[in-house]
Amino acid sequence: MAALNSDDMTPVINRLRRAQGQLGGVIRLIEEGRDCKDVVTQLAAVNRALDRAGFAIVSSGLRDCLTSPEGVNEEDKALMEKLFLTLA
Repeated sequence: MAALNSDDMTPVINRLRRAQGQLGGVIRLIEEGRDCKDVVTQLAAVNRALDRAGFAIVSSGLRDCLTSPEGVNEEDKALMEKLFLTLA
């Protein structure tokens, strides 16, 4: 399996940075003793952002496998499936 293309990962990095900021917000909400609903809502947003980043990474890997001149080998196929299911 090929390394991640850093150009393709710019949106993923941006999403992860936003999630990092959101997670900091969750910590502040807890430290301030805020309402449970506010904390859980923000935590859910962080979770969705992390899931989307993970799926974008797997998608990039699948795209690279599919456009590879050698085609998709069984080892890469199994690895991509395992990574996908890890996120599910």
